[in-house]
Amino acid sequence: MDRHEGTVLLVEDDRAIRRGLRTTLSALGFELGEADSGEEALKRLQMATYDAVLMDLNMPGMGGVEACRRVRSEFPRISILVVTVRDSEEDKIEALDAGADDFITKPFKVGELAARIRAAVRRQRTPAQVDGTIHVGIFDLALERRSIKKRGQEIRLTPTEFDLLAYLMTHAGHPILHAKLLSAVWGPEYGDEREYLRTFILQLRRKLEDDPAAPVYLRTVNYLGYVFSDPANDES
Repeated sequence: MDRHEGTVLLVEDDRAIRRGLRTTLSALGFELGEADSGEEALKRLQMATYDAVLMDLNMPGMGGVEACRRVRSEFPRISILVVTVRDSEEDKIEALDAGADDFITKPFKVGELAARIRAAVRRQRTPAQVDGTIHVGIFDLALERRSIKKRGQEIRLTPTEFDLLAYLMTHAGHPILHAKLLSAVWGPEYGDEREYLRTFILQLRRKLEDDPAAPVYLRTVNYLGYVFSDPANDES
């Protein structure tokens, strides 16, 4: 029986790679649209509705990072996955800073790519199940509006960054294990990608903490996971 896993816009300038991914992902149940540049991707997103964008970072013209930034600005709720041959932490942070929700490094396994896309589609399609506002120290997180304010000033987060922060703040003061956090935010396909999670935590700290190198709210619990808590409540 045919499955419909989601509608994905594939943004890749290499025709052969694009053709190969289209064949593979279509066979796995995804409906594919194609664009060979960031400029064309923006046009196609205005013409049709997609659950997710799968974008190569190394493209001519606008380039993947700027295209990611533009897509996030114009289509704030869509899931963006970037594909890159660059594996440095700085490159991943640059992509996340541009608005990416996820990243996958070449070469990758088809099963891993499909799982990442399924998780992205599921997050995009699943509405928030809770409402209200969570207050932790200088932060106010509005679940229904999906907004976070620090000392009254709103901070822009990607959908995935918000989901990660919301889970941590919903359980404020309680350490969350790496595997639990990965599974809760990204889905049951995840659970052992600690370095992957670490990159997202670093990005959140850059946006939230006064000194990201010495975080006082979003802290690491050695060998276990992470905890979000008000430092004022931790004082003995």
